[in-house]
Amino acid sequence: MEAIYNAHYPAIHQYAARRTGSPDDTADVISETFLTAWRRIADVPEGDAARLWLYGVARRVLANQRRGQSRRSGLAERLKDDLAAARPSQPAGIDRVREAFDELPARDREVLALAFWEDLTGPEIGKVLGCTATAARIRLHRARKRLAEALGLTEEDQAIAELRGERL
Repeated sequence: MEAIYNAHYPAIHQYAARRTGSPDDTADVISETFLTAWRRIADVPEGDAARLWLYGVARRVLANQRRGQSRRSGLAERLKDDLAAARPSQPAGIDRVREAFDELPARDREVLALAFWEDLTGPEIGKVLGCTATAARIRLHRARKRLAEALGLTEEDQAIAELRGERL
């Protein structure tokens, strides 16, 4: 098998490279082709006929690869449509909040995400970030303040939100 591989690898590599869109796809075709040859070593002809046999195997591997990509693309489209249909409607102003959030430094986004998306407490955030609970609460307080500023909220707006029990 090693002799077949050494003799025909360059030809199979070029065959696959000319027919695939990425080095990863090329590598997949080559490996699957030689794996098939190894499994069916008794069917591999002698001499130059082996190269032609390997081309045939590579051709079928490429066809399988294309069919798989087509199935995955179709599935991804259906999944995207299903998720879009199931997505709850966005509350008014969510785009503004998302833009403000995205403009924050990564450190602020992380601490806010841990607090609101993951619903972690100060001590839990501290464990995740590798700092004390006090440091986590300070980071969270500062990040909230920067988010409020990015949203254009005044201190009065923030105080009213806190009185209502809303977390910002």
